[in-house]
Amino acid sequence: MKTHLLLATAVAMIAMPALTFAQTDEIQVYDGAIADPGVFNLTWHNNFTPRGPKTPAFPGGLVNNKNLNGVTEWAYGVTDWFEAGLYLPLYSISADRGPTINGGKIRLLFAVPHADDRKFFYAANFEFSYNSRHWDERRYTSEIRPIIGWHLHPVDIIVNPILDNSFTGGFKSLDFAPATRVAYNLNPKTAVAVEEYADFGPLRNFYSASEQFHQIYGVFDHGTARFGDFEAGVGIGVTGASDRLTLKLLWSKDLNSPGKH
Repeated sequence: MKTHLLLATAVAMIAMPALTFAQTDEIQVYDGAIADPGVFNLTWHNNFTPRGPKTPAFPGGLVNNKNLNGVTEWAYGVTDWFEAGLYLPLYSISADRGPTINGGKIRLLFAVPHADDRKFFYAANFEFSYNSRHWDERRYTSEIRPIIGWHLHPVDIIVNPILDNSFTGGFKSLDFAPATRVAYNLNPKTAVAVEEYADFGPLRNFYSASEQFHQIYGVFDHGTARFGDFEAGVGIGVTGASDRLTLKLLWSKDLNSPGKH
């Protein structure tokens, strides 16, 4: 009994409940791939919502209609199973406020070595955030993102059963916001995919179906040796609580070669 209580408490402290659908700087399903040891990597995330809510999720928050959110994500391969990351700066350009800085995050990603080469792979990602008041009602939040998936050649199936935590309640207060990806690899460098991003609400009491966030994306990925990797997608909301239309663009590139840091 005591062991179960300790485990539940530990998960609650590292995981983020959000009682409103906050904005996001990162729209991505994690696949467990990490930078090689000694390699610095930069991923630049941007997403724009041409059709979104015209009222903020909380008093004083940003309005997500016609709003651009983004972040530069700096990562370093520590070992073949551990990558450390820093999100800085998190920023928005909104119609009502103009440019704003939204805070910063640190990230710790633990993965089975060489996940790209395995049929079944798994990992766990932990993020800890410091938020501006207009970005989140709570100054400090965190996320735990389990990662499981299968490379079935040419199909990839990846699930991120994400739990969000704002340090305001116990285990049942954690917010369940899973992300899922099914991709078809046209060749080793190019893929098309369908992704789904959802927010069911706190574990203690899921929102009704109409109040949940569900957005479906069509995604195109392409990698180049010289210019890095690109991912572009279009997301359509399928419930009244979802953003109606969102566009995302990611660019990722290793900044050095192994042993040259």
